[in-house]
Amino acid sequence: MNHHQSAAATFPVEKIRAMFPALRKAGDFIFMDNAAGAQIPDSVLEAVTDHLVSHNVQRGGRYARSVAVDRVIDEARESVALLVNAYRPAEICFGMNATSFIRLVSLGIGQMISRDRTRDEIIVTDMDHDANIATWLALEAQGAKLLWWRMREDGNLHVEDLKPLLGPRTRLVACTVTAHAIGSIVDVGSVARMAHAAGAEVFLDCVHYGPHGLIDVQAWGADYLVCSGYKNFSPHIGFLWGRFDLLKRLPTFREDFIPDEPPYKVEAGTFIYENVAGMDAAVRYLEAIGRNFAPANNRTRRENLAAGMDAIRQYELVLAGAMMKVLKDCGATIYGVADEARLAERVPTFCFTIGKLSPQAVVEEMAARDIGIRDGHMYAPRLMNRLNLSMDSGAIRVSLVHYNTLDEVRRFEEALKTVITKLG
Repeated sequence: MNHHQSAAATFPVEKIRAMFPALRKAGDFIFMDNAAGAQIPDSVLEAVTDHLVSHNVQRGGRYARSVAVDRVIDEARESVALLVNAYRPAEICFGMNATSFIRLVSLGIGQMISRDRTRDEIIVTDMDHDANIATWLALEAQGAKLLWWRMREDGNLHVEDLKPLLGPRTRLVACTVTAHAIGSIVDVGSVARMAHAAGAEVFLDCVHYGPHGLIDVQAWGADYLVCSGYKNFSPHIGFLWGRFDLLKRLPTFREDFIPDEPPYKVEAGTFIYENVAGMDAAVRYLEAIGRNFAPANNRTRRENLAAGMDAIRQYELVLAGAMMKVLKDCGATIYGVADEARLAERVPTFCFTIGKLSPQAVVEEMAARDIGIRDGHMYAPRLMNRLNLSMDSGAIRVSLVHYNTLDEVRRFEEALKTVITKLG
């Protein structure tokens, strides 16, 4: 038994599935569209409900229920700081979603470019979600110049292709940690080292990597990073992490009574406190996986998170290997990393087409067989263009997380083969 097979054998997937009310209720339905949003465990649902029942009031008051809201937010900030390995909890800012935070940071950087034209170049990629491209392209009106770091034919970004783009005018490199459409993992630690050597900063879209591996802004050397909680087993919420001094310098909109300090200067208006409580519980859920998977005395919360995410990562590599084999056996064209030997360069998110079959027709037929997957452009028009896929039909995406099983992959295979025969 190799390392990955033993990971599959020891990962307590049935025990984990029992913690998810949506999975218990779903009957035969298979959740394979997790890249668009994951399910939540009982503990997260309980945290949201408890918040709404026990202290659904505005923070900042002197009475106990209001004081409790402040405490919930502080505790969640601490948990999310541990999740990403922030330098301090004040670097974590809560809000609606990753897209609005990318826009907030880009508007601030646009103002800085308007004031100082010496560094006016921003590097974007053609592998990213459009939210991490269009927001930066919009800064051309403020005088920013956009350069393209392009994906290679092997389905990933290569840091040696970034090197010639960097120079004394580079202000920022904006790139994904993992491509939401095709699942490729980027070597962001090397990206940051090269960018910093050129005097530039790095903005990371970590939305798709979050559920699949350990985030470490310190080890990566990142400057800004965004995540969406609802891809990370929490309710709908987004958060921004940034180096404290950079957030302090960043021009943002705030009302006069809001302190000009992170995180307050970034968190304009009221956000969804009950979902912040849920995000805190989601982090604790991932810690619990680590605690149960490799019990040890005196281990820190961060060490438990690392153990949990490592167990998830090893198990998901087994799922990825199984899904890649199924798709190849079905004659699919896999976009992105399609070589078993390079499995470590991807997460179990696969974008594919099958001959001339309509992606919409395939996905509808799979839905009729109780399997939820997605078709379309995946909010990545430039990537679709790069892959010679039309924006109208796009591709098919299947995205697995750690509560999926090898048995579900087998059921997916049976259904897909039936659908191909029917449509072919």
